[in-house]
Amino acid sequence: MTDFIPAPTFAPVIVTPADREGTTMLLHEALARSRQREAEQAAREYALARSLNAGHRWAVLARFATRRAERARAGVRARGAVAGLRSAV
Repeated sequence: MTDFIPAPTFAPVIVTPADREGTTMLLHEALARSRQREAEQAAREYALARSLNAGHRWAVLARFATRRAERARAGVRARGAVAGLRSAV
């Protein structure tokens, strides 16, 4: 007997592509893509917040305009009533 032990044979390792283009994605590419997705999500959330804030501001402005128009109508009615009394005299 000999002390020789044959080296084990390994099956070839098959690397499957990690993305649709058929190339494996490198770590920095994966990080860049992740940062891009996070930036897009932040932009969507910011746009939604701006839209909600704008809606709130328009609602406040509409309430102000409604109150101002009502005061103007009340003033016209009051002046009309006073003018009506004067013409009757």
